[in-house]
Amino acid sequence: MRTETLAVHGEGLTYHYPMDTGQLVAGVLAISAICAFLQLVWGYAQIPLLRDVPPGPVPAPKVSIVVAARDEERHVESATTSLLQQAYPDFELIVVDDRSSDRTLEILERIAESDARLQVATIEALPAGWLGKNNAMRVGAERASGELLLFADADVVLERQALSRAVRLLQLEHADHVTVVPEMVLPQVSLAMLVNYGFMWGFLATRPWKTRDPRSSASLGIGAFNLVRASAYRAIGGHSRIPLRPDDDLMLGKLLKRAGFRQIVAGGVEQVSVEWYRTLGEAARGFRKNAFAALRYSALAAIGVPLATIGFAVWPFVAVWLTGGAERVLYATAALAQMAAYAYQAHKQRSRPWLAITYPIAALCAIGIISAAVARTLRRRGIEWRGTFYSLDELRANRI
Repeated sequence: MRTETLAVHGEGLTYHYPMDTGQLVAGVLAISAICAFLQLVWGYAQIPLLRDVPPGPVPAPKVSIVVAARDEERHVESATTSLLQQAYPDFELIVVDDRSSDRTLEILERIAESDARLQVATIEALPAGWLGKNNAMRVGAERASGELLLFADADVVLERQALSRAVRLLQLEHADHVTVVPEMVLPQVSLAMLVNYGFMWGFLATRPWKTRDPRSSASLGIGAFNLVRASAYRAIGGHSRIPLRPDDDLMLGKLLKRAGFRQIVAGGVEQVSVEWYRTLGEAARGFRKNAFAALRYSALAAIGVPLATIGFAVWPFVAVWLTGGAERVLYATAALAQMAAYAYQAHKQRSRPWLAITYPIAALCAIGIISAAVARTLRRRGIEWRGTFYSLDELRANRI
């Protein structure tokens, strides 16, 4: 490795110390990894937990819960039942069936027969220029009569007091938008390995603890639970501003924050849960929809992010076996700090902290899935999602 000389002056003498380039790189990685770990711990300490918020808002504004459902027969009954069992005095539930080909609509209609608070809307054909979910959310919001709108996914299960706590948090914080990080139900170990890694870096990238700061550009929206004032939603143009955004939840949060509305992120452990995917294969297929959108459809980012991931998250684990002395210690520090961050993230989500030992494998898995999704999108010049093809040109045109 190339060696340079560091000169230190004192008492009329000059001392020359060798500075190894490899040690410099290892040192930068070690410091960066430690900073990432500390920022993760600090960030989580700043985010309120929904379970700690006292329920029972006074007064209780009417809430319209809007859910988009397409081929959700696996989860829709348990999710819908949990919504209808909310210990909140005034709400309506609007579930929009978006051209389901399974038993989703049948299940919803059966539930609606026994509970008048459930309204079932159906979409027979998708209008041009819309993603299915985004259009379904728009349709549901147009039917809503509540002062507050809760946009939720059709596989999300809420604890009975979750809605009351979220509305109370919105009132206490004088906020316009409360979004909740759900507790992930991850039945497969390999799936948990990947999701823990993705959530850790997603947390650091989006800085959810900064969303409540009006001076910060940080924003967030999470599809599992987006509670927003109806007046704020309509002021930003609602889903009509994001008809072709696969990352509609994130973009909704971005539009609200950009418009000056007050936003807060809460942790949803024990209050909001979702079985996002059941297997690693399902996750890989699901990421085809929004992987390139998350990179802002940038080819440069599609190349740069995997390379940066290899350099930061994989190389230290390899370098520990290829180097020695101080350089090895620094690389080991970088590796251990990232494993500690992963374990802390998993601990906060109650999702197998011991999987930290698989950290570099998780990083490589994430690189492979994202790269494959981007390559597929570029090769096909678009994405296919739930039976509908959307061209890359029209997706890119919906800029936020």
